[in-house]
Amino acid sequence: MDSVIVDVARYVHHFTSRSELAEKTARWCLADSVGCGLLALNYPACRKMLGPVVPGAQLADGCRVPGTDLELDPIKAAFDIGTIVRWLDYNDTWLAAEWGHPSDNLGAILAVADYQSGIKGQALKMRDVVQAMIKAHEIQGVLALNNSFNRVGLDHVLLVRVASTAVASWLLGNTEEQTCNALSHAWIDGGALRTYRHAPNTGSRKSWAAGDATSRAVRLALIAQTGEMGYQSALTAPKWGFQDVLFKGHQVTISRPLADYVMENVLFKISYPAEFHAQTAVEAALKLHGQVAPRLDQVERVEIHTQEPGVRIIDKRGPLKNPADRDHCLQYMIAIGLIFGELTADHYEDSTACDPRIDALRAKMMVREDERFTQAYYDAEQRAIPNRVQVYFRDGSATPAVEVYFPVGHRRRRDEGWPLLRAKFIDSVRVLWDADQANEMVDLMTDSAEFLDLTVREFMNLLMRKQELSGLLA
Repeated sequence: MDSVIVDVARYVHHFTSRSELAEKTARWCLADSVGCGLLALNYPACRKMLGPVVPGAQLADGCRVPGTDLELDPIKAAFDIGTIVRWLDYNDTWLAAEWGHPSDNLGAILAVADYQSGIKGQALKMRDVVQAMIKAHEIQGVLALNNSFNRVGLDHVLLVRVASTAVASWLLGNTEEQTCNALSHAWIDGGALRTYRHAPNTGSRKSWAAGDATSRAVRLALIAQTGEMGYQSALTAPKWGFQDVLFKGHQVTISRPLADYVMENVLFKISYPAEFHAQTAVEAALKLHGQVAPRLDQVERVEIHTQEPGVRIIDKRGPLKNPADRDHCLQYMIAIGLIFGELTADHYEDSTACDPRIDALRAKMMVREDERFTQAYYDAEQRAIPNRVQVYFRDGSATPAVEVYFPVGHRRRRDEGWPLLRAKFIDSVRVLWDADQANEMVDLMTDSAEFLDLTVREFMNLLMRKQELSGLLA
């Protein structure tokens, strides 16, 4: 079997994290992801994706979807959980040669853990979920370090499918050989095109693509459990393998030993639901809001310096068609910050986008790569995401150039970030709890010693919304 597949399977079956930082970060990641999912339920475009494939075909004692009363098979539950976590582009992030959002894997992790604990009768604990999260983050993140799938037009949810397949197979109790077999199928499936993230096709599929990847992962792990064969050179077969067909002949490699590096260094989206390469740009724009908002009609130009990936992914000019288009436009996000002094998910909706001041300001923006920023971005010791914003006025005056290297969700700003992450959680979960209950829940998930011994069934019960959802899902 290809060495990459063997190494991933060996890791997921034999590694146990002992890192206190990784465990603490994973628990906060779980709380943050649940909060993102509950917040997404406020949006009809997200809600319409949820529920059984065949209307009314729910299971008794099936896998639950947070914030709803749905009980589904593990494949569709993985889709639904992965979709709500990812919908608002507000969950954690990993940036390297490839990008992605490792908490996307929670779709598979929670669905399979709930399935095993319910229908299969195994009392999995939340410590198992935490370990699965650390492993999924590591697989996806380390494969992203030096394998750039975006440069050949493939979307990063390929790595969600690979990581979720590995942890789902492990949680299901498959053998190491069965995990190898499942992983070979995950690579044979190829990759989704990135076209739904870029003009002229930017659309809402980017919000459910990760849910789709996690559900496919669960399916492949279940297929492998039946004894279905794997494919020894799925990656490396000349002419027909993944590397030759889809990766332009490049080798897929693992550049560092798999452990808990990614979870320890993962980036949280704390302040803004925005594509992560823009997080520091939005922070800079908000610092300039007070100087710029009263003088919008006097702005001559806005100079933006960013990293190379920021230019390649989110430098967008011209019309923006929908919220998915807008939350991947660097100029739009900066304009919202300069005009309104904040950025929320609602600012991507048509009701805000029709404000003529936004496009007028976008038209005056100049985006350039700063090579120092690009170097800091790829530096493994920094993992910086730098941006600089400066506004010039027609009378010759200008604001200071505001430069931000590390977003508040970065490891270097963890102490600043934890209380803000708590506030984000409390603000996000109003569909289920009031502020006092939300505080109790976040304390349980992030700090209580008893949490790790909670069964997955008990935890998922805490996230259920016991009411009729026919209107909500209409």
